[in-house]
Amino acid sequence: MEDNKWEGKRSMNEAEEEEEEHENVEEDNKRKRVLTLSGRKQSSGGPALPSCQIEQCTADMADAKPYHRRHKVCEFHSKAPVVLISGIQQRFCQQCSRFHQLAEFDEAKRSCRRRLAGHNERRRKTSYDSHGESSS
Repeated sequence: MEDNKWEGKRSMNEAEEEEEEHENVEEDNKRKRVLTLSGRKQSSGGPALPSCQIEQCTADMADAKPYHRRHKVCEFHSKAPVVLISGIQQRFCQQCSRFHQLAEFDEAKRSCRRRLAGHNERRRKTSYDSHGESSS
């Protein structure tokens, strides 16, 4: 009699697992229909070509350099001094490969202050090391 009791529980667990799998498939189908940041639908068949993440940008990323495809930004917007994303003025940082608000940049520089500070710190360390070694 205990065997039947366990079999009943096992079949209930199997039914629950099947129900979860069905829900997961439905969620996956919903995700495929989700719009990208640029407002374009992703195709569900095969690998989708990346599109520029700037709203209403129609740049063809199929022929873009791998860097631009990887970071989903066209060459024009990667070098633009100002772009509008969600109503906020931003600029593409070459060091972070992300968009930051304009306040994070000095003048017309293309790298944010934080990453430039780290870059300059590393340069200073190596220049001190090279000067210290040659003076001995």
